[in-house]
Amino acid sequence: MDVSTMKTFGKVAGGLSLLLLFTAPITLFVTSGSYTYAAVKAGIGAALLAFYFVTNKDRFTRTAAPVTPGAMNQGARAGFFLSSTIVMGLVAVALVVGINFIVAKRTHTYDLTNKKIFSLSPQTSSTLKDMKQPVQAIGFLDAKNPSREPLEALFQKYATENEKFTYDFKDPHKSPDLAAKYQIKEGQSTVVLTMGSGPTESHTALNAVSEQELTNALIKMNSTGVQKVYILSGHGEWPLEGNGQPAGPQSPPAISEFKTSLSQEGYAVEPLNLVEKNNQIPADAAMLVIARAATPFSDGERAALETYLDQGGRVLYFAEYKAEPGLDALLAKYGVQVEKGMLADRLNPREPFVLNSPFFGEHEITRILQQTKMQVTLPTVRALTPLKEGLLAGVVTTPLVLSSPLAWVESTPDESAEPSAGERTGAMPMVVAVSRDTKASTNKRFDEARLVVFGDSELLVDANWGHEANRNLVMNAVAWATTQVQKITIRPPDRDISTLDVDEALLTRIRFVSMDVLPVLLIGIGLAIWVSRRNK
Repeated sequence: MDVSTMKTFGKVAGGLSLLLLFTAPITLFVTSGSYTYAAVKAGIGAALLAFYFVTNKDRFTRTAAPVTPGAMNQGARAGFFLSSTIVMGLVAVALVVGINFIVAKRTHTYDLTNKKIFSLSPQTSSTLKDMKQPVQAIGFLDAKNPSREPLEALFQKYATENEKFTYDFKDPHKSPDLAAKYQIKEGQSTVVLTMGSGPTESHTALNAVSEQELTNALIKMNSTGVQKVYILSGHGEWPLEGNGQPAGPQSPPAISEFKTSLSQEGYAVEPLNLVEKNNQIPADAAMLVIARAATPFSDGERAALETYLDQGGRVLYFAEYKAEPGLDALLAKYGVQVEKGMLADRLNPREPFVLNSPFFGEHEITRILQQTKMQVTLPTVRALTPLKEGLLAGVVTTPLVLSSPLAWVESTPDESAEPSAGERTGAMPMVVAVSRDTKASTNKRFDEARLVVFGDSELLVDANWGHEANRNLVMNAVAWATTQVQKITIRPPDRDISTLDVDEALLTRIRFVSMDVLPVLLIGIGLAIWVSRRNK
């Protein structure tokens, strides 16, 4: 390697050395806080500076040539450009660091994830907006508890949404009186939500805290009353509780998660066997749920249901393929006919009897589902037909969910899934909402009877309850039927696991690479190219 090339390398090393030496304090005080990183950076800079002096020592020993007034010799000109480049590089580094610092300090964030995992759900936002009184969340966790940081981040989102929500953390060992007041057990990580103060204070405790649990607790605390929902039994309906065994002929699927969701949103849920109650529907029944009744109702039970609706009752009815409870005449009076057979759809050729539908009718229940472009999935669903004749006075029917235009009613679903002559085809309702004015009714319960008929009941079972669109459709139907329109919303989803656990050490390395190594590397490359070209 000749002397000229060595000098060029030396000049490049000189520029890089100054860049590393000047940015070493930034590494220590801004980007990493690591003495090791800063020392290594300064050491490399010192070594490069020494290399520069060795390869370009003649520049410091030769006698300077006479300089014409007003002119700049080659060495001075090179030094000027070198120092200018270094200054510009340092300014660029300072700008990058400054922008990152400002962004890190700003509270406003943008959630670009597919599942919006860093955003509060519409249900949470509306719940916080409707808070009537201030609520404080007290997290009984010590400073070293690994759950504290993500929990504090969640609390901060709630507090940003509504200033009435405040939070604090207490170490139960350092606040024994407070821990005793809320009955915090040794080693227990608990969050207590409090509303009010003194003798009027109310509180609730949460052990497993997520957005869903926290929002549900707020809903209960803000609720002015509890509505009683009765789920009918005695006709082969889905059981409310599973027996712990895999679903099968001897262990039918349960709807325990549906029951839990009702409880979480402030409803009191109880089973109801009409025969055991002498065909009397309790006076406190805000709504009845008929989920896959497979055997016929007696005349007395049918009369009780008809009287309940005449008085302004509310019912959610879930039909099922091959389940015939004998309620066709009652449903017909309210403008709905459940078709025989099972719906199939060419849109899903591999599973034609599993209907996926983004097609919604215009109604309070489905408006937000349509706005958020959700898609419900109904397996083994039966088609519904809104009737025009034989209805009771004042009945209004509205289709909520429809199949695609490529669907048909398969009368023999056990055979090949192809439409046959005489089978109904086209877009058909799969869920229908019905209302009827009952203000003039004798022994009126409510001013309006409300009925929602689903062509499928399997969407309720535990294995399917995690489907977001289905769950929101059913719970919004419950909210509409019980006239709690504030609960018609999109609930916190069962989000995909798409987060990365980042501890402080990993975060430091990420910050060091993004705010320090990359900017310095880019500036260094540019400096090396510039010096090389200057010496050609």
